[in-house]
Amino acid sequence: MSTTTVLPAPSLRSATSQLANTLKAGRVYRREDLARLSNAVDRHLSELVSLGKLLKLAPGLYHAPKQSTFGPLPPTDDQLVSVFLRDKKYLAFSPSDYNAIGLGTTQLYNLTLVYNHKRHGVFQLGNRQFDFRVKPRFPKKLSREFLFVDLLNNLEELAEDRDKVLKQARSKLPAFDLDLLKANVEHYGNMSTRKRFRGWMGV
Repeated sequence: MSTTTVLPAPSLRSATSQLANTLKAGRVYRREDLARLSNAVDRHLSELVSLGKLLKLAPGLYHAPKQSTFGPLPPTDDQLVSVFLRDKKYLAFSPSDYNAIGLGTTQLYNLTLVYNHKRHGVFQLGNRQFDFRVKPRFPKKLSREFLFVDLLNNLEELAEDRDKVLKQARSKLPAFDLDLLKANVEHYGNMSTRKRFRGWMGV
């Protein structure tokens, strides 16, 4: 009695291998980017994750890790955030950056703020937490003057002594470029920050 041999596995392995060969180490991918290259994308993605060729960062978001002697390297913030947003217009930083401008803040935060024009909410991407906030305006890069303004904007959310920080902020005004500081207050300050700054400056 003859038997028929069914060989789905080799073709599947071949298709998975072809998809794996298109991956670039260090790059972050959305599911729909890879769906164009596969006729069974979810099955192939599952196989690539099990083999360590891809790491799943969030639903529909994957990373092809670069390998080092210490193991897979995490994606850069730029790769991760720009692919998640589908946009390169954003400003990403940690509230811990406030500590560098000399206003007496000391807390460290395991969180990245992302000011952008598209997404709002806190998302876990890989093993990191990102707080996406839609803002009408934000600078292209951080400055001491912007951090001064943003710290005052967010002071109620921070684990700091509010009165102590405000006292320090007022006394440290001469340490900043006042023209730049005024411009940042007017562009990025909320109503409370603008009112407080104008009072300090006697305007």
